[in-house]
Amino acid sequence: PTECFLSQPEEKQDSTVKAKRRKKKKISDVLQKSAPKPGVPADLQNLLTQHFGENRSVIEIEELKLSDSCFLPANDLSHSFSSYLKEICPKWAKLRRNHKDKKSVVMLVLCSSALRSLELIKSMTAFKGDCKVLKLFAKHIKIKEQMNMLEKGVFHIGVGTPGRVKALVEQDGLCLNSTKYMILDWNWRDQKLRRMMDIPEV
Repeated sequence: PTECFLSQPEEKQDSTVKAKRRKKKKISDVLQKSAPKPGVPADLQNLLTQHFGENRSVIEIEELKLSDSCFLPANDLSHSFSSYLKEICPKWAKLRRNHKDKKSVVMLVLCSSALRSLELIKSMTAFKGDCKVLKLFAKHIKIKEQMNMLEKGVFHIGVGTPGRVKALVEQDGLCLNSTKYMILDWNWRDQKLRRMMDIPEV
């Protein structure tokens, strides 16, 4: 009986040690519980202010603010990609016909990965018709190849990742003067349940 009595407090000690070892919360666990919300202009404005807030003065941050007229209605998650593009760009056929500039695109779609870019290109077939789409990501495609393609041909839509688009703009391979639409793939989440805006590099 004494042995049994002695073993009880030991068990209690074990259980307190186990209680102390709490499970760490992962970002993916938190994101899994939050339902997807359509992106709104304020989301982008807040991100810009957060990102540049430390390095810029108040006046410079004010200059970064985009007016409401810069934004088109966001996808309310009821649209497919093609139907959303048709809604925000009803005069696409005319825009496409008038676009003759090289080294530029009329519509630029930014998303978080090469695989997601390919998915979006497939899902816009109903909208794009016979216009030319250029892949603007790093996977299996060299930046010089993309620059040569942009110099030689006329492309209407560019779909790619922020890193590669930035590199093309910096190396004067892509000119944004004739770009009328920029679409951000805001709500899509990767395997770790991160949106494009949750990735620090972006």
